[in-house]
Amino acid sequence: MPFPFRRNPHEPAASASVESWLSKWGLTAEPGVAAMIARTRPAQLASFTSPAVDPGLLSIIAHQIAYQFVFDDRAEVIGRRSPAGLVPMLCESIAILRDGRAPSTPLGAALTDLHRQVRERCTPGQAARWAWQSREYVHGLLYEAVAQAHPVALRTGDCTSIRSLTAGVEPFYPLYEAATPDELSPAELHHPAVRQLSRLSADAAVWTADLFSAVKEQRAGEVINLALARQREHHCSLQAAVVLAIQQINSTIREFQRLHAELEPELSPAGVGYVEGMIGWIRGCYHWSRTVPRYADVTSVPAVP
Repeated sequence: MPFPFRRNPHEPAASASVESWLSKWGLTAEPGVAAMIARTRPAQLASFTSPAVDPGLLSIIAHQIAYQFVFDDRAEVIGRRSPAGLVPMLCESIAILRDGRAPSTPLGAALTDLHRQVRERCTPGQAARWAWQSREYVHGLLYEAVAQAHPVALRTGDCTSIRSLTAGVEPFYPLYEAATPDELSPAELHHPAVRQLSRLSADAAVWTADLFSAVKEQRAGEVINLALARQREHHCSLQAAVVLAIQQINSTIREFQRLHAELEPELSPAGVGYVEGMIGWIRGCYHWSRTVPRYADVTSVPAVP
């Protein structure tokens, strides 16, 4: 990992805020959610990925991470039974994010409040980008459920495309733009190199977590995982597939560094902060994945031959 470890000093306050926020919307009252949050530590991930943001923004980031963990787990359970069963849940989220519709579930109420927090902190343009990227994440969960239902036909490229959506990383980037005094210009925001940096960072971040979750996901019958995709593609052991995945991650990070070095002299102060947020997710996911209880027992679970 070429980017040094950093941690936000306001992490304890963000952790308390997450607990209070989830309780307010009734999410921790649902079976298994409190235990899942204790094992995933969303405030720690927020701290590791966002070490320089102020306490208010850190709380929003931590709330969003916690929400996505709950939403993702719920979608996984429902999607396993039937991809069509996800439609009401996903449509509620799209209606809230796109049309400002009133929620009908506790999860929808939490999303509505999260959307409010983002609108209050961000410019209208930043909030619109956040909502659009969040809708992309929602759509990705339906693609994942369909792929899980027909895993034999899943190609590696399809897997990584779906993974880039379900990672839910890119919705956080407008929040890093909001951490700076100025909004990015359209020319900078849509610069091909900036867009490519966004893709590279999201992939590197989520693929790193895939390394630590591969054994458990293999045992659970999951297919949307970089290491498992490599195993299917090369018909090799999981250990060999993890090595191939590591090589792909390292190559992606090197490409990010190369492109960043070329672009950095042209970036505005807002652009510098925006890209720093991308770096934070590469670095933060690595350190979080290595230490979080969610993956602590991964070495005790034998891989399927």
